[in-house]
Amino acid sequence: MNKRLDAHGSAGSPYRHIMGRLTHRHIKPFLLMGALLTLPFNGVLAADAQEEQTRHGGLVSATPESQGVDSRQLVALSQWLREEDYDVRSLLIVKDNKLVFERYTRNLTRDHNYELYSVTKTITALLAGILIEEGRIGLDDSIAEVIADYRPDLAASVADKDDITLHHVLSMSSGLAYDFDPEGDPIYYGAPDRLKLIADTGRRFPPGSEFEYTDVNPVFAAAMLSAAAGMPIQEYAEEKLFKPLNMKNYAWVREDEKGLVSAGWGLRLRPIDMAKLGVLIMQKGEWQGEQIVPSEWIERMSTPQAARDFGYYLWLNHIVDTEKSLTMMGFKGQFVTTLPERDTVVVMTSLLPIEGGLRHAKNVRIFRNIVNDYVIPATAEDAETSANDATRDALREELERSRNSRSEPGVFVDPTDEPRL
Repeated sequence: MNKRLDAHGSAGSPYRHIMGRLTHRHIKPFLLMGALLTLPFNGVLAADAQEEQTRHGGLVSATPESQGVDSRQLVALSQWLREEDYDVRSLLIVKDNKLVFERYTRNLTRDHNYELYSVTKTITALLAGILIEEGRIGLDDSIAEVIADYRPDLAASVADKDDITLHHVLSMSSGLAYDFDPEGDPIYYGAPDRLKLIADTGRRFPPGSEFEYTDVNPVFAAAMLSAAAGMPIQEYAEEKLFKPLNMKNYAWVREDEKGLVSAGWGLRLRPIDMAKLGVLIMQKGEWQGEQIVPSEWIERMSTPQAARDFGYYLWLNHIVDTEKSLTMMGFKGQFVTTLPERDTVVVMTSLLPIEGGLRHAKNVRIFRNIVNDYVIPATAEDAETSANDATRDALREELERSRNSRSEPGVFVDPTDEPRL
């Protein structure tokens, strides 16, 4: 185990004046020309198992059958989604680091980005691991210690949180009590100083004694990690994750007037870049031969902390319980699930019903059906993988029908829910 993961590390130079927005400019990608393949529909279908390098920074396209995936199951999955009228905006499958399935609706494209909601939290945990490796912060560093240095004006408000650490914040075991309204709470919408709003939050239970999923934790995480990085967390993410993974059209929005984003929501990514994060976790922090996140930290994120199904901002065996599964999960149906035993990543963005509670909302149940009833059979060792013109045509035609389909959202729609180029 890398000793830095257990060290208290310096909180770094206090970052006291966060200014400006994420500087990355959204540049629409150039059209593919010349020798590059132009796909006639928004699905991955490389002819005769010939793999084509995509223009999306590292993921290679391949036919399902060339990677041992049964495309008939994928056709059935797509048909089921259309027949049930589920508003699934994108659905991607990566097998053995190859992009074998890419489905969009509403004439959306690969280049649209989406509000990820709590999928943002997992990206935050990855950044925490990098900062710990760099010795800038430790899991045992307390809210009181870091925030007093970062925001001296809030030192008195957080003085009672000297026993609440980064570990507690990342594992949802801080014990802090904040009653919020998911449809209009100022913590999400419009608070001029989000950290000040929550600084004097009281306790519901002693830190580390229970698990309670609350969005006060990632606000503290954003401040602590920004302080450690010496820059806003969104800029650190750009430097350490987004650029190394060659992501495009990303944005971390909803920052407050102090320049602080939440570490729990507000990140917008393209689904294909979400898939890269799944691959990164599946490869224990490595991307194209470079160790982006310490492998020891991926193991720790993937280990139960305060709950048997939750590590550090990562859900464990939550979507699939018959084999190991690691899941990033966001409000209204945003998912990245990694199935390490079959080298598979499944990505979905959607606007699906939220009724049913945190662990068993209807959007969670729908995604479980997608993975367990279709993806797992499609990637089984005994899956049918003999391809012919009929199977290729069936997948092509189904993806084209899906691209032109338009289901009604199953939940209230916030302006940030609209895909953006």
